[in-house]
Amino acid sequence: MEFQLLAKSRRGYSFWPDHHVRETMAAFFSDYSAFIGLGIVTVVFIAFALERYPPEVVAIGGAVTFFLCGYLDSEELGSVFSNPAPITIAAMFVLSGGLVRTGALDAAAGWLVARVKTRPATTLATMTAGLLVASAFLNNTPAVIVLLPIVVEIARTLGVAETRLLMPLSFVAILGGTCSMIGTSTNLLVDGVARAQGLEAFSIFEITPVGLVAAATGLAYLVLVGRLLLPERAGAAETIGEGEPEPYFTEIVVREGSSAIGRRLGEVGSLTLRGMKPVAIRRGTQTLRRNLADIEIRKADRIVMFATPEEILTLHESDGFRVARVAPPADDEKRILVEATVAPHRRGIGRKVSELIGISGSGIAVLGVRRHLHVPGPTLHETRLRPADRLLLEGRPEAITRIADANDLVGVDVSKARSFRRDKAPLAIGALLAVVIVSALGLASIQTAAFVAIAACLLLRVLDADEAWRSIRGDLLILIFAMLAIGIGMQQAGSVDLLVEVIFPWLENAPVLVVVLAIYALSSLLTELVTNNAVAVVVTPVALSLAESLGIDGRALVVAVMFGASASFATPIGYQTNTLVYAAGNYRFSDFVKVGLPMNVAVGLTTTVAICIYYGL
Repeated sequence: MEFQLLAKSRRGYSFWPDHHVRETMAAFFSDYSAFIGLGIVTVVFIAFALERYPPEVVAIGGAVTFFLCGYLDSEELGSVFSNPAPITIAAMFVLSGGLVRTGALDAAAGWLVARVKTRPATTLATMTAGLLVASAFLNNTPAVIVLLPIVVEIARTLGVAETRLLMPLSFVAILGGTCSMIGTSTNLLVDGVARAQGLEAFSIFEITPVGLVAAATGLAYLVLVGRLLLPERAGAAETIGEGEPEPYFTEIVVREGSSAIGRRLGEVGSLTLRGMKPVAIRRGTQTLRRNLADIEIRKADRIVMFATPEEILTLHESDGFRVARVAPPADDEKRILVEATVAPHRRGIGRKVSELIGISGSGIAVLGVRRHLHVPGPTLHETRLRPADRLLLEGRPEAITRIADANDLVGVDVSKARSFRRDKAPLAIGALLAVVIVSALGLASIQTAAFVAIAACLLLRVLDADEAWRSIRGDLLILIFAMLAIGIGMQQAGSVDLLVEVIFPWLENAPVLVVVLAIYALSSLLTELVTNNAVAVVVTPVALSLAESLGIDGRALVVAVMFGASASFATPIGYQTNTLVYAAGNYRFSDFVKVGLPMNVAVGLTTTVAICIYYGL
């Protein structure tokens, strides 16, 4: 190893013109390579904790430093892109995006809200079990993002503080992610690093028994102890006086031949979803406002409602309904969806939506109006615009520009809203299940099965190509690639061997349980301070080398790294779902320490015992 590093160092600094200087520096970087490698990693971890730069930027800097010091050559630096773990993680992001695009996650959330009033305990138990299972098979971050407003709504419905439910939401998602290899990117990354070290690949459900023990311990802690420690405090939405973004006021026309004709409004599923609230039905000169759920729908009825942009678009593109404005041609692919704000004291103020300057014959469809804490109306056409009203517009870019200029609309932004493809939801769910079944039966690797599933989703229009690529977290992939390079650099510099030499005397005669617990504790402690994927890459080679030195099964220590790096509860920065609820729930840093630290200890102890028993140690 020493001669290899010396050669690398000399090669790395061959651009120095003076031979003596070159030899002196090469010797320095060779003799102290292990310490220099540890120093680089220490600086990287400190930079992670300080958060002056994004994590991926810090990781890239660390990888380049290893390269410039001669501990990585170009071939080794490029080898990280052949690691299957990041590719698999990207594929799982796309499959999770399919569930969001088809409204499958949103539908599940709506089902929960509809039942929480009558069966609160059963609904909460169902939500917990569902999130636990879902997080085992898809990325838990989008699941938490979808459920955040749902949990806030459930808390308000039950009359409890949001802080009582949001932190458990994140913790349950984390526990679910530990129940399979594809539940979290950390598991896949550790598996990829271990395979590069010569360890046989983990199957999709190999860690499930240990994960179930961790999940059972975590849930028991939350029910018996955690609920007593959770703060009783107003959430962020209540503190600042704002909740979810307000829906748009719109008007939907019932088309001829619609399947809703002849049915009561309350029986039409597409009009009673979570993101909708009908407020009136206009029938000729009549306006019906009472007992809307019992009114039978007729052809040409105009349903006045509040709805999210996604739901408005879904109805607008359906065969049974359309927004009561200009109906855009279905084959016009150049049309875009934008949101624009009415500027104060300008020409658009006081005009009805139907009287906007230049709107007639422009091909622009006004799909909705949003007015903060007020009801526009009485209908979409007759709404008189006020300053700060937000309009949802659809049309050609050049036409929208003309209308915006003529009416002094400002803040014109392309909307990210897309209509749900609910008819494709079974395909999105089936694709994910197929990946699980195929990989579980050993018919193909996880990454191969995931790529086939992605191809099927794209060809069957479950989601479009641009949507698929947008669902991939590019920053996370860059972070992972850079940390893989840092991991290789540490090994080549001898830093991993140095760490094992330091740790080995302390654990040489220790029981195996203590060894596993030490690796778990090291991974968990570092994860609470820096990103979990970085910890996974750095600690996995140390765990494998230590296992070889002690003569124990390396798989057991690798699993300890997986769980230690994933089961992060004591700080809001240890895992991204914690960060999400930290902001949304108006928590304090100390809240996570008070609730999460004992949970870290409880889950860590039982998980360590389960690993030892499961691997016969």
